[in-house]
Amino acid sequence: MKDLEKGAEIIKKGGLVSFPTETVYGLGANALNPVAVARIFEAKERPAFDPLIVHIADKEQLKEIAKWDDPRLDSLADKFWPGPLTLILPKSDKVPDLVTSGLPTVGVRMPNHPVALALIRKSGCPIAAPSANKFGHLSPTLAAHVLRNLPEVDLVLDGGATQYGIESTIVQVVEDGFQILRPGGITREDLLTVLPESAIQLGIGSPQAPGMMHSHYSPRKPLYLLAPGYTSKQDITNLGYIGFQKPSGRPYLKELILSPSGDLKEYAANLFTALHEMEVSEVIAIEAECVPELGLGIAIMDRLRKAAYSYLEDH
Repeated sequence: MKDLEKGAEIIKKGGLVSFPTETVYGLGANALNPVAVARIFEAKERPAFDPLIVHIADKEQLKEIAKWDDPRLDSLADKFWPGPLTLILPKSDKVPDLVTSGLPTVGVRMPNHPVALALIRKSGCPIAAPSANKFGHLSPTLAAHVLRNLPEVDLVLDGGATQYGIESTIVQVVEDGFQILRPGGITREDLLTVLPESAIQLGIGSPQAPGMMHSHYSPRKPLYLLAPGYTSKQDITNLGYIGFQKPSGRPYLKELILSPSGDLKEYAANLFTALHEMEVSEVIAIEAECVPELGLGIAIMDRLRKAAYSYLEDH
């Protein structure tokens, strides 16, 4: 694939390449080149306190960027790599502090996408890659989303629609178990297939990983959640609607049904794509149906709450 060769050369020379993963499209640069990494922050308008995830193609690359000295990690990597799981590890001195926002740890994952893995291998280096969007806004699930929002990127590799549609789960090893810092494509129930329930905690505190702020993943139009405890702006006209089923009781200018069968995987895969579609439509605000907070629903509601956070009357 000619574009892959071109993308690898751009990465080697310190440029930016957007590429598909199974979760969302990433904005990649050589993770060991601080000048290239700085270009990611500049293009995304991303604050320096928000760390990046480093992507690898095989476990051999871990030796360059992190210390793999806890045997408990092997069960997670063997089960979920390649896949949508990011592990927070002690970083090596080769990883620039800019990548980790000065933290002594680095987030690492092995994406489960042939284009992503080929780009990393051909580039000959681990690739730092947050989602390919302006900071705080919608994550891209199509190459067209990247081209519309980040036209300054040197190259966009088009791999079609992403599979999961939401970002990876981020897990950190702590003394008495594991913390889920960000829910994502790997659910708590998935983790329980290899970890005892007593070992899994929910992480809180200052950002140790991407996506941990209250407001994130936001469309450029107001988003309101349809559930008890959330304010629905019923007086607004020209609304868009996102949900499982066709709404009743009021007309909407645009309605997007993400999974008529109520499938959470299908809902997650379509969520950011639907929000992008609403963003470029004639609607002036969006209402989204909340989903049950079970399994993947926890990650979906995490994204919806953060996307709607700026529009909640009571934070």
